[in-house]
Amino acid sequence: MLLMKKDMGGAANVMGLALMIMDAKLKIDLRVLVPVVENSISANAFRPGDIYRSRKGLTVQIDNTDAEGRLILADALAYADEEETGLIVDMATLTGAARVALGPDLPPFFTDDDDLAHELTDSSLSVDDPMWRMPLYMGYDKDIATRIADLTNAPSGGMAGSITAALFLKRFVTKAKSWVHFDIFGWAQSERPHSPVGGEAQAIRALYHMLSKGKK
Repeated sequence: MLLMKKDMGGAANVMGLALMIMDAKLKIDLRVLVPVVENSISANAFRPGDIYRSRKGLTVQIDNTDAEGRLILADALAYADEEETGLIVDMATLTGAARVALGPDLPPFFTDDDDLAHELTDSSLSVDDPMWRMPLYMGYDKDIATRIADLTNAPSGGMAGSITAALFLKRFVTKAKSWVHFDIFGWAQSERPHSPVGGEAQAIRALYHMLSKGKK
């Protein structure tokens, strides 16, 4: 049960950010999508080697049944991208690789929009909400390719897992002017002066600061 509470940290943070925006009555055309799914064994559960056809039409080879989160997130991104959108933000407790790279307190973010990255970094420093830009290194894009589908949901080798996950998601956003992906932990492992053990807000203070200034 503790693991599942951690795994919904991305969704919890997105809803927290949405509540902040609505409470402040920011003049933003806001749309919130929270993809959720029952993660349990059943007769029609995924099996390794299955081919999944996504909402966007891209086919995905299932090479790890525990990498199901990126499948529903990809469909949500594709759905969001069907309308003319200025900025798509996604947040997910997606990979352990992000925590290995930066630890639990420094969430990485991925975007190919340099201006957006600078604005996020400036807002992060302004409100003391730490985050760190990680590269969408296209040299690893080949690692999510597979012979019998458009993509694999889990590249072999285990290297650069947070980057390849971000590159996977990037395939599902083609129309939006800007997109940013946060691979957050969203969990405080020990009690602190300002918060108990449990769910933790990460990156949403910086995002709110940026949006409240009328940027992006």
